[in-house]
Amino acid sequence: MKKKAAVTAKPVIAPTEVEPGGLKTLAIDIGGTGIKAAILDEKGEMTTKRERLKTPANATPKKVLAIIARLGKKLGDFDRASAGFPGVIKKGIVYSAPNLGKGWKEFDLEGGLRRKLNRPARVANDADVQGLGSVSGKGDELVITLGTGFGSVLFVDGHRIHLELAHHPFHNGKTYEDELGIRAFKKKGKKKWNALLQEAITELAQTFNYDRLYIGGGNTEHIDFRLPTDVTVVSNTDGLLGGIKLWAEAPVTAP
Repeated sequence: MKKKAAVTAKPVIAPTEVEPGGLKTLAIDIGGTGIKAAILDEKGEMTTKRERLKTPANATPKKVLAIIARLGKKLGDFDRASAGFPGVIKKGIVYSAPNLGKGWKEFDLEGGLRRKLNRPARVANDADVQGLGSVSGKGDELVITLGTGFGSVLFVDGHRIHLELAHHPFHNGKTYEDELGIRAFKKKGKKKWNALLQEAITELAQTFNYDRLYIGGGNTEHIDFRLPTDVTVVSNTDGLLGGIKLWAEAPVTAP
């Protein structure tokens, strides 16, 4: 009787190991008006075009995760996911989401993404992710985002320190978000909004004495004045590209 050849089991590749061709990361940018996604290679370069779906009214966790799943299915195969979220996140848990719907308080977004996508996932504040895709990693670098709300993060030699400047008093008793968010832009108009942004840049420079300020977010397209030499406008795409660098940080797990 002929002896059967031994069958060697195919090795299982762990999510953090690089397969031939490299890991594919689904990078997600969750915003108050739109949810964007693209697939990045292991170098952080986009291998697909950026897809966008409108953020629904009363954007609950269930609705947002459903949209992310739709985007992931449309973009194709990926090995892991990273997401930038417009609110306070600690160890994957959401603590605030002022520009979204109900149900986010203490919601495990990282766990929700893992279960919905059946892939490893990491999450951080959207300004933090924008910064990861923008900063040089040298010196004190401040990042702010101008979108539906106002995001902020400080990097010291590449180490990120999340800030919540959005709700800090800025002008006549009103906060940065009150004066520079999308509602303020629509109410005050472009000219006044730009004047307030110039004032904010001066105040931030005095407060942080940064080496460089990066400004991101959809409303950067409305800036109509000459910026100081130590201030740079960065592309919205950086809010996705930073997703790959989130995986370069030490893992943060919930207690």
